[in-house]
Amino acid sequence: MQEIRRNRARRIAALPAAALLLLANAPSFAAADSPWATAPAAPREAALHALNRLGFGPRPGDVERVIEMGLSRYVDQQLHPERIPDAGVERRLAEFPTLAMTTADLMETYEKPLREARRERKQELDREGGAGRDGTAAQAELEKLRQRIPPDRRPRRILEELSASRIVRAAESQRQLNEVLVDFWMNHFNVYANKGLDRILVASYERDVVRPRIWGKFQDLLMATARSPAMLFYLDNARSVADEAHRPALSGWRAGLFGRGRVRDADLQRIAKAGANAPTGLNENYARELLELHTLGVDGGYTEKDVTELARLLTGWSIDRRRDGGFVFRAALHDVGRKTVLGLDFPPGGGIEEGETMIRLLARHPSTARRIAWKLCQRLVADDPPKTLVDHVAQRFLSTGGDLRETLSAVVTSPEFQDPRYYRAKVKSPFEYAVSAVRAVGGSTDGRALAREIAQMGEPLYLCQPPTGYSEEARSWISSGALVARLNFALALAAGGLPGTGTDIPGLLSAEVERDHSGTVDALARALVGGDLSPETRATIEQRIAQGGSSAQLIAGLILGSPEFQRQ
Repeated sequence: MQEIRRNRARRIAALPAAALLLLANAPSFAAADSPWATAPAAPREAALHALNRLGFGPRPGDVERVIEMGLSRYVDQQLHPERIPDAGVERRLAEFPTLAMTTADLMETYEKPLREARRERKQELDREGGAGRDGTAAQAELEKLRQRIPPDRRPRRILEELSASRIVRAAESQRQLNEVLVDFWMNHFNVYANKGLDRILVASYERDVVRPRIWGKFQDLLMATARSPAMLFYLDNARSVADEAHRPALSGWRAGLFGRGRVRDADLQRIAKAGANAPTGLNENYARELLELHTLGVDGGYTEKDVTELARLLTGWSIDRRRDGGFVFRAALHDVGRKTVLGLDFPPGGGIEEGETMIRLLARHPSTARRIAWKLCQRLVADDPPKTLVDHVAQRFLSTGGDLRETLSAVVTSPEFQDPRYYRAKVKSPFEYAVSAVRAVGGSTDGRALAREIAQMGEPLYLCQPPTGYSEEARSWISSGALVARLNFALALAAGGLPGTGTDIPGLLSAEVERDHSGTVDALARALVGGDLSPETRATIEQRIAQGGSSAQLIAGLILGSPEFQRQ
């Protein structure tokens, strides 16, 4: 890792001043209007636009393929990924064994060794009289724990394989829109993989909760995330319980915290005091984000009282940690008092059906329809999408009962989607940028080095700590430091400097062009950005050529690092 950082520093230090002029174009990223706003909607540009928005950019030959098959047919194909063969990617996923493991297997293989190492270390500290407990040697203690666990049994492997597989899918899958939507919904229903058990639970969250439901009904996706152990742990609902006055009376007994057998009140109190993750009272975190982020939106018409009452509805929705780490409803910890949310009254004595009823109501709410429509339009059309389009998409959502395929179709078949004013009007996130660059140069990747580069550019996969998920807006990704990281990445990729990632830059050029350096820029510009380079970018590249930097790899790297390529 240190050698990678040293190479990165050497690459940027070795750049001539002319190359660094690319970074001076940063203000153009934030421009309100695309420089292609007045361009005609020619078939090639329309195909390129669709490939950029409905996927992670074209591979060599993709633009011509879409033109030949017809844009409408390509869009319809992407709207039905189940019809697209993708055996090649399925074979590649076999390289990541943790993807197929159950949560119980992951707990046994990766979480249990960590717990045992911690227990052994604690016993050692106890024998030593508590040495190191003041926190001054926290990093050393962490390293000691790591050394006790074989590399192939460390929980970090789950995140590494999950991140690498997401990159492989995005870079090589024929089901491009499907992968765009996985990225979209994993951000919409964000969980933070570095929070405790979510380092284990996040694998099942993507595989079993999100991926199977992104083409179905929003209600089903919302309900599945609400019952997901990863979400319940991340937003603390697994710890949310009713106060004593509102729990069901069980004649001195309560259901066990771990869903097996019963325990006396005294035992319940003892267990509740043990461990930072034991239930401690009402927790509003998930209820708040369910309203603010997942459904209605901050301006969706709910009150603080609604947040509290919804949290009461969701008490007892928890995780069975002793068995498979799955969802469990703990009736003995549920609030059975009267509740009112958004004007809907829930009489005393209810159970899990209260939360389910409310989730179904939220899934069908007009404010939810508008929020989902706005977010999809922002992802696929513009950072500030036109109101007429948002209204049209929201109406489709409502009229189809939240059918996500129909809702998405309303976006991508709209006149606004193909309006030239929105061509290249968005800036790629680091994930989109890195994957599109690999695709553009006809490359392949095992995803591992790319995951590190994406993190360096500011978007470590599965590691967005706020529940908002990563932003769709250009201003979130554009800064001088971010652009330096992107240019470093582009140069390393083009030079073949990323382990596990290959390119085919010579395949983008004819033999005649390779012998004529003056034609290399034009050929690579056509191949990588459709032929459109700003005068500033072209001048920068030509200046570098004049200084002796005429290799196709360097020119490709500079084009990949240009503002033109970073737009979509």
